[in-house]
Amino acid sequence: MAQVAVVGGGPIGLMLACEVALHGVPVVVLERLPEIETHPKAEGITGRAIDILDRRGLMAGVDGPPSQPTAEQRTRIAMGERRPDSLQPKAFPGARHFATMFVLRPESPDLLVPQQLLERDLARRAADLGVEVRRGHTLTGFTQNGDGVRLDVDGPDGQYRLQADWLAGCDGGRSTVRKLAGIAFPGTDGITTGYRAFAEIDDPDFHLPGWFRKDNGLLVYEEGPPRFITLEFIGPPASRDAPITLTEFQEALRRLSGTDVTVTKVHKINRFTDNERQAETYRQGRVLLVGDAAHVQSQWSGPGLRLGLGDALNLGWKLAAVARGQCHEDLLDTYTSERHPVGAQTLEVQRASIALMRPGPHVDALRRLFTHLLLDVDTNRRLTAVVDDLHIRYDMDDPSLTGPLVGLYCPDLRLKAANGDAKGALNGGADGTVRLAELQRTGRPLLLDLGADPRLRALAEPWSDRVDVVTAECAEAPADALLIRPDGFVAWSTPADEASLPRALTRWFGHPARVT
Repeated sequence: MAQVAVVGGGPIGLMLACEVALHGVPVVVLERLPEIETHPKAEGITGRAIDILDRRGLMAGVDGPPSQPTAEQRTRIAMGERRPDSLQPKAFPGARHFATMFVLRPESPDLLVPQQLLERDLARRAADLGVEVRRGHTLTGFTQNGDGVRLDVDGPDGQYRLQADWLAGCDGGRSTVRKLAGIAFPGTDGITTGYRAFAEIDDPDFHLPGWFRKDNGLLVYEEGPPRFITLEFIGPPASRDAPITLTEFQEALRRLSGTDVTVTKVHKINRFTDNERQAETYRQGRVLLVGDAAHVQSQWSGPGLRLGLGDALNLGWKLAAVARGQCHEDLLDTYTSERHPVGAQTLEVQRASIALMRPGPHVDALRRLFTHLLLDVDTNRRLTAVVDDLHIRYDMDDPSLTGPLVGLYCPDLRLKAANGDAKGALNGGADGTVRLAELQRTGRPLLLDLGADPRLRALAEPWSDRVDVVTAECAEAPADALLIRPDGFVAWSTPADEASLPRALTRWFGHPARVT
């Protein structure tokens, strides 16, 4: 028996399993594939996802692109002056795009790594944490009651049953868990067919390299090794599962380039569309949906992986606290109330992105207006924040705990040990400081005392088995004290009165194990 069963061993399922296992809760992952897929998936990690991985010590040492473009370069990109017929959203290091139009890259660099590398890193982490990953095991059914969930599984050695307290579906857009649970999945159908491929062609000069908006869609051609993205507004593919032939991809490439280019070899390829759907709820009893099982969206700007990692980080510590009996299961309802609005907004952003890439003179006019708006740095940054999930503020659903910082993501503060840091949590680096991200590697909540107030430690003492208290100095302290959830969001902060701190601790981390 496992306390938590996770169906789906991709990056989101593995991330959730690691988050739960960080708290000593036994987890079993069921993955239908015998090994990690090799076809092209996400090719970079952006926005809030970088912060998430950093705060768990994942993907350490992987470099992103160099510094931001200059103001002059931003203008030239936005106005399309580098090459009149090319969109060039990646013309300069660090450039990002929304609907192939330039937006500013956030402070943290993108991690230009394939999804498979992240999956391998997460698989190693899961093994280190004692997570049991069963590859080649397929969920065929389940039943749930007030005590748990019984899973029917088809494994390499035959069928068997697995009992778990909780079931998390991380099994993608066509989630078996979601379908068996009967959770509605409304949304909009795709209007495009696209291909992402690494392939060889007979004429490397068949077309200029770059990103090009055409009369019938979008063509991306990058040299060395050749990489292609095609997008045509011809409706969704007749079948997402049908094998992709060389001829099928070649015809799309010819239509968009207006040439007779010949594809001589395809190394990796996948087919995609832009359907946007979201589960009506992310929780049904003891069953929860995470990542693409809860929402699907078009792939532009890589929202799926980023959104799914945010889901896993939000749910993991809550699920562990409930499984351990520290918190009532009502805590799990905050997973839907916090993450469902984020998913809904992402779908809206992706629909807008697709709309702005459609061919035609009306969209041409809208894009010209949009590029002028993006020359304003403040407007550009606001859009970047929305695209990269940097704008999120959760409604903590407790009027007594509201404040200017509550619900916001806490920045990666640089902290220095101060008198009263009894646990010696802040050893500091060469300059005597440590980053907040490093303190969150354990996945435990943090009460940061940045004003040297001994009363805070005394108030939090009854929760010392599950909340770390750190006294520190911070040159850019946003408040004298902050209660930071394991997912990095602020649950309480000064100037709220100290009497509200125990309420916040109880709200998020359960009743104290002991009272002093």
